[in-house]
Amino acid sequence: MAAPTFYAVVAGVGSGTGASVAQLFAKSYPVALLARQESSWAPVADAITKAGGTAIGITTDAADPSSVDAAFARIAQDWPNAKLAAAVYNANAGFAYKSFLDLVPSDLNTSLGTAANGLFYFAQKTLPQLLAAVDAKPQHPPTLIVTGATAAIRGSAKFATFAAGKFAQRGITQSLAREFGPRGVHVAYTIIDGGIDTPWGKDRVVNGGVADGKISPEAIAENYWYLHTQHRSAFTQELDLRPFVEKF
Repeated sequence: MAAPTFYAVVAGVGSGTGASVAQLFAKSYPVALLARQESSWAPVADAITKAGGTAIGITTDAADPSSVDAAFARIAQDWPNAKLAAAVYNANAGFAYKSFLDLVPSDLNTSLGTAANGLFYFAQKTLPQLLAAVDAKPQHPPTLIVTGATAAIRGSAKFATFAAGKFAQRGITQSLAREFGPRGVHVAYTIIDGGIDTPWGKDRVVNGGVADGKISPEAIAENYWYLHTQHRSAFTQELDLRPFVEKF
């Protein structure tokens, strides 16, 4: 019997972390790219294909359960016999930097919608597949990685809604790790503690503009691959990443 084919899925593919993670994982797996806009995933899919990999891009709103359902139905249609090796939830709706008294309910709903609800929908779709992949004895443990932020552990002034979403997201991930880790699925949460060196943020000065004062998306991707390849006797549940000059 032929060995099963495995694939990876990345939700929240843009020009930064999502793109770098997808391109690195594409060296080992076909990758499904999920993003709200085709303009976000299309360049990444093209880069993966040109590098000799396989990718499908699916326009998906992570905060909409019907959109998430449709995305995974499309994956099943395109790769009907593939098992899920790795799932990365990197979706982000941004944040409202406002005084608490200037916030409106929609600001909170937007944060919770993507950070917490979106993870809920994504995890409910991916965890059954990751559990099924355990029995196929893949080279690396089936893995769910969630991109977090400093706001998951510290609610700073004027970041109330962002912190609410990230605190909820971290709590969900901890619960999933405790439930599904003993069943062979590695669930990890990353705390990205610093500015990321993205194309759209090139002009933003961080840490005085010192070299490597922003986090490299490629370096984040390398850490995600490290998490995926960890032996099951030594799983990391939470990993914080920051530039060498970042105060913490």
